[in-house]
Amino acid sequence: MSRTLLLGAALSGIVLIAALLSFAWTPYAVDGMAIPNRLQPPSGAHLLGTDHFGRDILSMLMVGARTSIAVALVAVGIGMGLGVPLGLAAAARHGGWLDEVIMRGNDLVFAFPSLVIAILITAIAGPSAVNAIIAIGIFNIPVFARLTRGAALSIWAREFIMAARVAGKGRARISVEHILPNVTNLLIVQGTIQFSLGILAEAGLSYVGLGAQPPVPSWGRMLADAQTMVALAPHVALMPGLAIVATVLGLNLLGDGLRDALDPRLKTVRR
Repeated sequence: MSRTLLLGAALSGIVLIAALLSFAWTPYAVDGMAIPNRLQPPSGAHLLGTDHFGRDILSMLMVGARTSIAVALVAVGIGMGLGVPLGLAAAARHGGWLDEVIMRGNDLVFAFPSLVIAILITAIAGPSAVNAIIAIGIFNIPVFARLTRGAALSIWAREFIMAARVAGKGRARISVEHILPNVTNLLIVQGTIQFSLGILAEAGLSYVGLGAQPPVPSWGRMLADAQTMVALAPHVALMPGLAIVATVLGLNLLGDGLRDALDPRLKTVRR
């Protein structure tokens, strides 16, 4: 197992454990304000310090991890659940009208930056975690559709697919029984990458006030609240920023390691 995969799994695992642990325990209540203890630096009482309301930053980061993971996970699920069937259908009808409609729809979505689309949707539908999930999920659909179609097209030309067609199997059955299992590895790797991008998108939406709403903690909103206090208490902004960086880095390393582990053609010697 490569060091890249181990490091990515370790960083991602720490964040996941913190999120799961927050369901049962946090050092302090995330809605417990203690104004006399506001902006305290990291100490034995508060390992990562307190914010401008005296809330424990570690506790808020733990619950914020839960929010970020939930939003990104469901958004990736939406993208994969809709994008993969579309990609399989486009590949099965390569060159036909269905393929053309699906790919032109993908191009239309890709013509706009993902964060701009997400801001537009949440601005129209209203700020909430649910609308953030929908907005991020919509952009994930063409990503998985394009990836699935590209991988599936190379498989459709292989001999075992021709044998399946000679045996009388239809395009839909071939797509499910033969094409999908052969593109699963690529989908897993892309899923980890989109998961990290989903966490970034959720943080960005929360930063501008269009993601999860108070009193639910969010890493992006923690950064937004701390931006005017960087000179006075830099730890208030540093801690959520480091959490986002560590999580995204861990997921990208995990995806890179999985790519090398699942596809022998892409294995490299890491020194």
